[in-house]
Amino acid sequence: MRTPALAPPVGDRRGITLVEVIVAVGIITVGLSALLAAVPFASYGTREGYQLSTATFLANERLEQVRNARWESEPRPVDELGVSPAPTSAPKSGAATTFADEAALPAPYGDYARAVRIIDCGGGGGCSGIAKADLRQVTITVTYRPMTGVGGAGIAKAAAVTTLIAKR
Repeated sequence: MRTPALAPPVGDRRGITLVEVIVAVGIITVGLSALLAAVPFASYGTREGYQLSTATFLANERLEQVRNARWESEPRPVDELGVSPAPTSAPKSGAATTFADEAALPAPYGDYARAVRIIDCGGGGGCSGIAKADLRQVTITVTYRPMTGVGGAGIAKAAAVTTLIAKR
């Protein structure tokens, strides 16, 4: 008498079925499509970081120019720094504008705009709680339009650098 056939041992591999291949392809497809969907957002984050770093660099560059402007009381008074007559106005010394607003910077920074505002700390409420006649607060703001997650320009963003400058 014959004994019925038993199930093949675990080590016996005869291959995979078509159903298993289709399920595996489906899982891999879902995983790859999720990965590809994340690529534009990763690109957006990298581009946003680059633009913010560039804006900060441009603000610091202008800040160095402002720091090098002469504002002295001796031996004779000199004011190449100036003061902004209003929060939306470029600084002036006498009738001359000292640091004009730049609506578009030269290439390769044409997508950036830069503005300088200088407040006299001796008048009004002072500067950040400091009221001193020989002190001015300088704020440089660089604006840019970041790329959105789906491409194109988004709402304008800004990087601002602020410091205090004393009369020499």
